[in-house]
Amino acid sequence: MKDTENKNFGNRVNFSNEEKKRILEEIIYFFQEEREEEIGFLAAEKVYDFFMEELGKKIYNKALDDAKAWFGRNMDNLESDYYSLYHG
Repeated sequence: MKDTENKNFGNRVNFSNEEKKRILEEIIYFFQEEREEEIGFLAAEKVYDFFMEELGKKIYNKALDDAKAWFGRNMDNLESDYYSLYHG
């Protein structure tokens, strides 16, 4: 990966148009069901943009940290499994 690509990697989660449309519909549904408020598509998009901007990077980085921890635990298991194959 090029250096400039690496700096921008993970700055923003990108969803397909269909995925984003489903998310916006879920936001509208949430407001209707949980808050008994009717919001339109543009308001849902503002909520979406707010959360993507404020939480997107944090969630992405947390997922990376969790994956690294999982990988580390499994590498520890792999090393002990490797040495258990030795015949004494």
